[in-house]
Amino acid sequence: MKDWGEVVAFALALPETELSTSYGRPAVKVRGKAFVYPGREAGSFAVSTPLDEKEILMETDPDTFWETAHYRGWPAVLVRFGSVDRERIENVIRRAWWDRASNRQRAAHGGERP
Repeated sequence: MKDWGEVVAFALALPETELSTSYGRPAVKVRGKAFVYPGREAGSFAVSTPLDEKEILMETDPDTFWETAHYRGWPAVLVRFGSVDRERIENVIRRAWWDRASNRQRAAHGGERP
């Protein structure tokens, strides 16, 4: 994904999402819960992810997934724009949506975590 607009377009294609704000900045939410936001670092966006998955992402692809001290210990990972594995990034965004979706929304979207 080359920029924030592309990230937002993908995230808003997921069921029942909306463009809103979180801490005064743009964010994509489901059920009022943010799961994708621009992040605080130029050239990257942030996506919510469980801490154990965050560690795996950063270990297996540090050129794409990373963190700063601000995000350390927080369940979100930074993702660099322009990274080559778009499919993996999309899956991380889908999982973030899943983790915040209702049971009804999950069932309507296939019933299994991506």
